[in-house]
Amino acid sequence: MTLVWRFPAPLRAIASAPHGGGLGIRRWWVNAQVPMSHGRRDPDNHLRNLAVSLGLPGRGVGMLTAADVRHHVQASDGGVEVCATIGLGHPTLAAAPDEAGPISLVGTINLIAVLPERLEDAALVNAVATVSEAKAQAMWDLGHRATGTATDAVCILCPDQGRGHVFGGPRSLWGARLARAVHRAVVAGGTP
Repeated sequence: MTLVWRFPAPLRAIASAPHGGGLGIRRWWVNAQVPMSHGRRDPDNHLRNLAVSLGLPGRGVGMLTAADVRHHVQASDGGVEVCATIGLGHPTLAAAPDEAGPISLVGTINLIAVLPERLEDAALVNAVATVSEAKAQAMWDLGHRATGTATDAVCILCPDQGRGHVFGGPRSLWGARLARAVHRAVVAGGTP
């Protein structure tokens, strides 16, 4: 099962995804469900081949998850749209000591957010921090003493045209809306 978003026009993206990660212009996004036993260590090739099989043109962003993508959650706030798949099988603290043991690669929070106005590069980077803060807040609100999972991925998209906003932090116009939408999506997806 795979979630696929084709954008009507190419969008500016910042992503931590294994395929199409970094900063750049992207035309599509996929979140592909894999089995819990998934052990492939070539996610970029896997997702590139999947994109070809789906007929997705140009550059895009691809993520993998063991969570059931049919149970994705969407949330919005003031023009910001967020879609998330939430797998909380192995929540973890970002700064856990080495003694915490091996990290399970199963259990992922994958998030995509689309903003209606352009953000400058630094604001996009700041928006990634905002997403991480909102996700961590949601984890605590769900009762997990954790900041996320070991394999979380995020993709933030905005138009490539127009005057760019220079701030993406949680008290900026678009950062505040982004944070609320992410928090809402993670809480909704993480609630049994």
